[in-house]
Amino acid sequence: MKNTYKAHLALLGANIIYGANHLIAKGIMPAKIGPSAFVFLRIFGAGILFWVIRIYIKEKIDKKDYIKFAVGGLFGVATNQLLFFHGLNLTSPIDASIIITAVPVLVLVFSAFMLKEKITNNKIIGIIIGGIGAFLLIWYGKKSGGTSSTLGNIFVFINACSYAFYLVYVKPLMKKYNPITVISWVFLFGFIFMFPIGINDVLTTNFAAFTLNTYLIVAFVVICTTFLTYLFNIYALSKVSPSVNGSYIYLQPVLSFIFVGIYAFGFGHTEYANDINLLKIISCLLVIVGVYMISKTPKTKLV
Repeated sequence: MKNTYKAHLALLGANIIYGANHLIAKGIMPAKIGPSAFVFLRIFGAGILFWVIRIYIKEKIDKKDYIKFAVGGLFGVATNQLLFFHGLNLTSPIDASIIITAVPVLVLVFSAFMLKEKITNNKIIGIIIGGIGAFLLIWYGKKSGGTSSTLGNIFVFINACSYAFYLVYVKPLMKKYNPITVISWVFLFGFIFMFPIGINDVLTTNFAAFTLNTYLIVAFVVICTTFLTYLFNIYALSKVSPSVNGSYIYLQPVLSFIFVGIYAFGFGHTEYANDINLLKIISCLLVIVGVYMISKTPKTKLV
């Protein structure tokens, strides 16, 4: 228990990075680099870092599990990251941060079907309330003004579905192998799936037009948003329950509101000013209420 506070600090750090990433990554797309090329560099760079650590972990892999790693790479890395970056490229950072909070809800649904986990009445109510919030945001995305986009919001939502499926699907592998082993193989297969999609965009990217700021943002996404956040989450999972880990994702809309607010009103980027409005605040509150209902554990009677 003495290290629990460190796990919470790790989760806080990971989600601060995620919250900032919604705005930082969007800052150079598509002017400097396209979403597919950006994801290519992200998977390639973080994958190398994971495999550097993986060298020191001696662990034999069952041949039958390589297919499972491939499925994890398809949904948890390639599809997940491609849809997120293409969605973020089109829509508001705030919209993306709110929609991504559907992940724990979707994990709950997938767990019920794939792992036969029981869904309580509180969780059903939470799913409905949170679903209404996500639906409002996606459906009225473009009408709400700012940099919102209905298509972009749909991409981010499908990304959330893909990542939620991955979290449930890969859970048995996390119990069987060292998490670094799982992530390394998942990223390797994710890169293989990503390669034919992103290589042309990488080759046609004008790297000569990159400024120091561009390179710093790419480095932030590779090292911080991908590599460090995975490590933080792995450490936290060894100290606290998955439900505690997942609950931190709901900090992202709040953090995005703060970051976008500072960027829009503090630095004069007025194109983001309309991203903060009543509809999005209501959507965010509905999602938060839904999450609370889902994460609320039933009281047990003491005998």
